[in-house]
Amino acid sequence: MTKPVVTRFAPSPTGFLHIGGGRTALFNWLYARKNGGKMLLRIEDTDRERSTQAAIDAILDGLKWLGIDWDGETIYQFSRAGRHREVAELLLAEGKAYRCYATPEELTQMREAARAEGRAVRYDGRWRDRDPAEAPAGAKPVIRLKAPQSGETVIEDQVQGRVVWQNENLDDLVLLRSE
Repeated sequence: MTKPVVTRFAPSPTGFLHIGGGRTALFNWLYARKNGGKMLLRIEDTDRERSTQAAIDAILDGLKWLGIDWDGETIYQFSRAGRHREVAELLLAEGKAYRCYATPEELTQMREAARAEGRAVRYDGRWRDRDPAEAPAGAKPVIRLKAPQSGETVIEDQVQGRVVWQNENLDDLVLLRSE
């Protein structure tokens, strides 16, 4: 028994819909329609400072101009912030995530050093195994995923085929922002 196809397009409303976003939305829409499935629209509005209603409207207008419709109501990522916190706290409890207290200045220094040395720009893991008691007073941490550091991650993609990442090149992505 096969599951029904559900695709989603999840733009970040920090600017206008661009050609790459339009292509992704079109591919997802076509795939869902071809397979009798649904395409959902999820607005990634968790960056509260840069997300704007004007950008949301531009994305919606752009999709309509392209003739792309979606199934159901538009989902706004920020409206599910409580659930995201719940899951992030579960991952912390399971040791699959950690609190990171790196300052914006430290993150800028990491990026600049990586660029200067010709390395990929990514977080250096300085808070991965540190005791949160060492955090500066009043610091508001982000919660980062504790990505595997060895081996490889493999995805069998229906468009690109087999995609392989070496885990030592993965970043400890931010799961939950400090605000």
